[in-house]
Amino acid sequence: MRSLTATRLAWSSFGVTAALLVAMTMLSAGREPVFDTILYGLLPISLATVGALVASRHPRNPIGWLFCGLALYGVLAETAEGWGYFAAEKGLPAGELGEWIILWSWIGDIAVWTVVILLFPDGHLPSRRWRFVPWISVAGFALALPGQALNPNLGAEFTGGTNPFGVEGLPTGLLFGAGMALLLGGLLAAIASLVVRFRHARNVERQQLKWFAYAAACIGIMGPLAVAFWYQSVLVQVVFALAINGLPIAAGIAILKHRLYDIDIIINRTLVYGSLTSTLALLYFGGVVGLQYVFRAFTGQGSSLAIVATTLAIAVLFNPLRRRLQVTIDRRFYRKRYDAARTLEGFSGKLRDETDLETLHAELLSVIQETLQPAHVSFWLAPGKEGDD
Repeated sequence: MRSLTATRLAWSSFGVTAALLVAMTMLSAGREPVFDTILYGLLPISLATVGALVASRHPRNPIGWLFCGLALYGVLAETAEGWGYFAAEKGLPAGELGEWIILWSWIGDIAVWTVVILLFPDGHLPSRRWRFVPWISVAGFALALPGQALNPNLGAEFTGGTNPFGVEGLPTGLLFGAGMALLLGGLLAAIASLVVRFRHARNVERQQLKWFAYAAACIGIMGPLAVAFWYQSVLVQVVFALAINGLPIAAGIAILKHRLYDIDIIINRTLVYGSLTSTLALLYFGGVVGLQYVFRAFTGQGSSLAIVATTLAIAVLFNPLRRRLQVTIDRRFYRKRYDAARTLEGFSGKLRDETDLETLHAELLSVIQETLQPAHVSFWLAPGKEGDD
């Protein structure tokens, strides 16, 4: 496909997605919380934007086109759901069809994301032996779709209270169970392929995989929290929405190679401040509970001084604890950079005290060899001008 044709097609897909998103928002307005409508609309627009960018710049990489397809597929399903509620309210046709589509549309998302993971980042399989994974996903989709879509026991959330397309006597439970087993098996195999890629990757590809793995890890951490506290905390909803949208964005950064090496800094800061936040939270709650116990033991009642004292202690501990965690994480996960920093620190101390040029020459060459590990090192000292000391 020519670059100009690919660009037009990709951005046309983005335009259709955006138009459908506007229609979905209008149909859903007033029929669900505004906050939910915004969250549902973020992922299609993220996928459409990243998909258009990748497809227009790398038209031979199928991941960009898969993202464009996912965006259209998702926003069509959400628009169908909005139409279903609107049609049921106004007595218009095809309302039940719209509600029915959203019942099973998520199954296709799993199958397509499995293929995306398997092809990331260059659009090719890791090797020919992974060709079975897409076929597993296709088989799982073919079984799970009728098992979900035709199940007469589902659809309590429909306006009519039942699934209008349910088929009695069909072993929908068996079909759905077998299909989901295949889909999840394919997804796990695709994740395993990423691990295999990472073990054999070098330089740029390794950084690309780090971006994707980081975004996936954020979803893995926030997913259980979202399931447990979705209706109790707006913050959890927001953070989970950001995590979900972070996956296509991270994939786009990786494929387009934009600020690729920043991922090491992001991972480092996440480890440091994530550990710091967790440690301080435990210290805070432990300090408050412990001091309240002490106050009750001596005075018979709790005191707000426990909260004040614990807060002051946390403020004092923040910077020393952050520095300590930074050193620990650098030593454990970034050993080369940690050793290089220590070497340069030691050389700086010698540089302040040493005046012999031959000794400095030998020390400087040693530091360069140890930190940068070049294939060849040359040292040239410019001759001084006449009259210089």
